[in-house]
Amino acid sequence: MPASHPVVPAGFPAHLCRWQQLVAPAWVAGLLADTPIAAAPAASWRLLEVGYGTRDAFLRDHIPQADYLDTTELEQAPVWNKVPDDALLRLLLGHGIRHDTTVILYSRDALAAARAAQLMLYAGVGDVRLLDGGYAGWRRLGLPVACGAAQRCRPAIDFGTDFPARPEYLTDMHGARQLLHQAGGTLVSIRTWKEFIGATSGYSYIPACGGIAGARWGHAGAGDDVNSMSAFQHPDGTMRAAGGIARRWAANSIGPERNTVFYCGTGWRASLAFFYAWLMAWPNISVYDGGWCEWSRDPDNPVICRIAASGDATAD
Repeated sequence: MPASHPVVPAGFPAHLCRWQQLVAPAWVAGLLADTPIAAAPAASWRLLEVGYGTRDAFLRDHIPQADYLDTTELEQAPVWNKVPDDALLRLLLGHGIRHDTTVILYSRDALAAARAAQLMLYAGVGDVRLLDGGYAGWRRLGLPVACGAAQRCRPAIDFGTDFPARPEYLTDMHGARQLLHQAGGTLVSIRTWKEFIGATSGYSYIPACGGIAGARWGHAGAGDDVNSMSAFQHPDGTMRAAGGIARRWAANSIGPERNTVFYCGTGWRASLAFFYAWLMAWPNISVYDGGWCEWSRDPDNPVICRIAASGDATAD
């Protein structure tokens, strides 16, 4: 007898194993209105807008009951790795977040919210949800907005479990080096094709062009736009079908049976790829936090500039 499949409520992405974690604007609106909704938070919840230097925009308009989290509180120069664990813990507690708090994240740039989501999963928050389509999707539907200061809450006293609870979700440079020598390991570059082959670094503050030798291309956006994730998202910022994403990865021998570590320039695009793979319940995934920014600074690291080797700037 075939195994039964869970019935996914209307409005949720049925193509995902963790369908509850990718929520639509209407679901968030129902939560705010305190009306019955599918997959409602089991306990307390927090709604946060995540941005990089966008507090003024938040003050002008935002989703009601939202708090604001700036990515400068999550990561630090010069390579934009996450802040130390003790600082990350203080930040989460300050926003009233424990391991058993449902956290709903959105942003004006989907990558900012994905960066926060990935680090919260690393920390051990068990129920992290991402607003599919971000703030633009909320505004497109004409849903209510608020203005003024963030909705602050009482800080949490403790996280309630070990911190970080999922350290395997982040990989450092030493771990990335080791992965290149593991038969079942895959380092996946979530960068544009031009970045991957070394035609551009993609960033004004990253001088080196090229990529990590041995990494596989995991796609990102088209052209030169390092903020685009068009291989993973529709033009409206909602997630493409998981099957299509998985097939694109499989074409480059990237799959759930392997130990997969995503990287990009500094972690944002890799975090979105990680979150989508997590939604698909891939069992062994991580983000190489330092990415090309950190890797390219160490002359002992193996790098490759494919355009210099072949002169071919066409994506395969």
